[in-house]
Amino acid sequence: MPDFVGAVDQGTTSTRFMIFDHGGNEIARHQLEHEQILPQPGWVEHNPTEIWERTRAVIETTMTRAGLVAADLAALGITNQRETTVVWNRVTGRPYFNAIVWQDTRTDRIASALDRDGRGDIIRRRAGLPPATYFSGGKIQWILENVDGVRQAAEAGEAVFGNTDSWLLWNLTGGIDGGVHVTDPTNASRTMLMDLETLDWDDELLSFFGVPRQMLPAIKPSSHPGLYGLTRANGPLHGEVALSGDLGDQQAATVGQVCFEVGEAKNTYGTGNFLLLNTGTELVHSQNGLLTTVCYRFGEEAPVYALEGSIAVTGSAVQWLRDQLGIIAGAAQSEALARQAADNGGVYFVPAFSGLFAPYWRSDARGAIVGLSRFNDNTHIARATLEAICYQSRDVVEAMRQDSGVTLDVLRVDGGVTANDLCMQIQADVLGVPVSKPVVAETTALGAAYAAGLAVGFWKSTEELKQNWNEATRWQPQWSEDQREHGYAGWKKAVERTLNWVDVS
Repeated sequence: MPDFVGAVDQGTTSTRFMIFDHGGNEIARHQLEHEQILPQPGWVEHNPTEIWERTRAVIETTMTRAGLVAADLAALGITNQRETTVVWNRVTGRPYFNAIVWQDTRTDRIASALDRDGRGDIIRRRAGLPPATYFSGGKIQWILENVDGVRQAAEAGEAVFGNTDSWLLWNLTGGIDGGVHVTDPTNASRTMLMDLETLDWDDELLSFFGVPRQMLPAIKPSSHPGLYGLTRANGPLHGEVALSGDLGDQQAATVGQVCFEVGEAKNTYGTGNFLLLNTGTELVHSQNGLLTTVCYRFGEEAPVYALEGSIAVTGSAVQWLRDQLGIIAGAAQSEALARQAADNGGVYFVPAFSGLFAPYWRSDARGAIVGLSRFNDNTHIARATLEAICYQSRDVVEAMRQDSGVTLDVLRVDGGVTANDLCMQIQADVLGVPVSKPVVAETTALGAAYAAGLAVGFWKSTEELKQNWNEATRWQPQWSEDQREHGYAGWKKAVERTLNWVDVS
């Protein structure tokens, strides 16, 4: 058995390739950003061809730096930004349109129409999701209705859909020369098109969006030996490796955090925040604005489900300070600037750039900075940005407690924002529970590697994976209960100010 497993982590702002050993330790990585295309307010796009080129580049560079060849990898896993929608021609290999990103809100009228006539209730019951701009179904419908020739090509079996996992799997396994058109239940459960109980595309749900069934990838388990085919010798690995793992990014992070027991939860801090609670083989339908989703399915075992709180803008709010406002030169500077303020100075920042996701699901909301006076300066804006990450997570934790009855003893965290020590301390203060970060903070890629490695016997069981998890840092709450509740009350008032800003009727 080779000594390593590789993982492609195709994210919202960048693509990385990472290599892990049997202990779950990082051996090598390379990462490249791709362009964020913003044609008009509320629209967010990526170039799928650029994403594939970046994927090739990061794989080749990482393997070269590590001095490895394809034969050194036991398996390859993929994890990806979910919901981001790619439609391409299976004959030419060319995308018909830019990928429509999960943050994009152009489908707000499609989503609101579903709720007006009762179809939304069917989607909630069967797919576990509220009708929202977030998910893939409406994005596919928009492309079918607005891009010339796609509807006809789809009905002829030439135009196919996938989230970015399917797009990369297809290209890695040969593309127009026999590429495999597949996905897994974690990605399929983010489309509004899959029945959570059957784990298959649902004809009635497809009819709501006018999506031809032949556009859709086959749904296969998240982990299975060779299930997704082999990489091609003329591809970036320059050899054949079993593609045996596929997980949406947040489910991959849950696996990477080894949250395999009912009631265990993790929060990933990236472009957005995503808090998942393992509910086991039980489907728990939320009454408080959370999503019911597939957590993973390993081989022929029963699927494991989760409750999820999805927050659209957290780390990307820090990016906004850098790129749009120019008040920081880099993400790391946000911590130094925020530390200059003893508190938020009465300022709250609700970064509802794409509306509000969980637990509100308000596409009519837009971002707002409130509570400003002449006293406030850029340090307070920086502090309020970090607090917004943490307050949005508290909103989700509160909803999760109401749905499941689970009160967290500790919150496991991962993702890029966990490098911000102040932000993680604020998170512990806002929640009133310890926050724990593992040694390997980039657990999204690690989870994809775990899924792939389990499939081929590189790791024998989930119990073996648990032995790899080690804590690096723990933040203990320091605020008093009065501070905590006063701060949260101000946040709730600020959220109210963002609502009813855009007409989506």
